[in-house]
Amino acid sequence: MAPRILLARHGQTEWSLSGRHTGRTDVPLLEEGRRGAKLLGERLHRAPLDGLDGVEVRTSPLVRAAETCELAGFGERARAWDTLMEWDYGAYEGMTPDQIQAVRPGWLIWRDGVPEGEGVADVTARADEVVAWAREAERDVLVFAHGHILRAIGARWLELPVSFGARIRLNPTSLSVLGWAYGEPAVESWNDVGHLVG
Repeated sequence: MAPRILLARHGQTEWSLSGRHTGRTDVPLLEEGRRGAKLLGERLHRAPLDGLDGVEVRTSPLVRAAETCELAGFGERARAWDTLMEWDYGAYEGMTPDQIQAVRPGWLIWRDGVPEGEGVADVTARADEVVAWAREAERDVLVFAHGHILRAIGARWLELPVSFGARIRLNPTSLSVLGWAYGEPAVESWNDVGHLVG
């Protein structure tokens, strides 16, 4: 069976709750985020996933992703990987979309990138590196990372431009699975937060 990639977004932080762009700032999880990470872990450890025995696990080194990974029960198995860090928001770090629009009307990160941060080509290259690693694996892989980079990985898994990420939102502590259908890359599930509500 062709390998799949399971994408886990980190739990809720103060900045994600308020809509602030959180790139490289190391913002910790809120208590809600810690609770969500534990619930995600419970889901990953029960049928049908059963703890993903033998699956390679990687995490962004930023504390919100690494702590989500740890609380979900995969910390000892995970390897930190800088490629999974969030989009570097540069001059827009910590700003909300409304604040950015006030200084740069019409701005769209998926098209324009950010000043003093990463452009679309930079993020595409990182997403492509993750997709290549996942496809070369002999079994499923699991990653813990951030909203924008995971959306970029989703787009590139589907062999679409990174700009497609603008159309596929991700909630904190969500689980998504990218796999195959009829030999073509496909979405098995996206932005699944069922473990948080039931």
